[in-house]
Amino acid sequence: MKKITQLVLAFTLILAVSCKDEAKTNDAEKETTKTDVKTEKFVVKPEATTVKFTAYKTTEKVPVGGQFNVLKFDQKTGSTPQEALNDLSFSIPITGLFTDNEARDLKLKTSFFGEMLNPEFIKGTIKYVNNKYVASITMNNVTKDLPLDVKITDKRRVAMTATMQLKDWDALGALSALNKVCFDLHKGADGVSKTWEEVAINVNTFLREN
Repeated sequence: MKKITQLVLAFTLILAVSCKDEAKTNDAEKETTKTDVKTEKFVVKPEATTVKFTAYKTTEKVPVGGQFNVLKFDQKTGSTPQEALNDLSFSIPITGLFTDNEARDLKLKTSFFGEMLNPEFIKGTIKYVNNKYVASITMNNVTKDLPLDVKITDKRRVAMTATMQLKDWDALGALSALNKVCFDLHKGADGVSKTWEEVAINVNTFLREN
């Protein structure tokens, strides 16, 4: 009887130690799982971002495309695309304007932007509020909100489009100065010279993983 009692005690002791070891192992596995889980991050970088524009001439509204080759901002990180884009402040030097036509580039820089106040930069901040995007843009010493149509595909590719009305930035005087130096070039088949007040904006970026 004494031997049986000793065997039972030994078995109970082994079982208790085994359960403790198993509990420690489970705790360690849980801790490892917590450590291994990574929070996904989205990063907006200047080198992954392009800013293009389309202006229009003649009464037929012929498009004239261009882009800004330089875009300045500090890379911004967020746990969602919306968080990464929200409060993103940027600066666009006018010297980086490019339309693949040197004569046109010079006219735009001098006779359009050159007629504005503080013509060196276009500045702005992207905001995401109430499930909508807007860019607060400063140009010609005027700050106005520009609603953005934003499409995000594959969680990382972002396309932003908008249409600027130059009158909202008091830029019709600059537009008139541009039309004067481009008068003949902006004539259509009807002989009328026209430079349109609206400019289409197209921004594309790729949200890299941090």
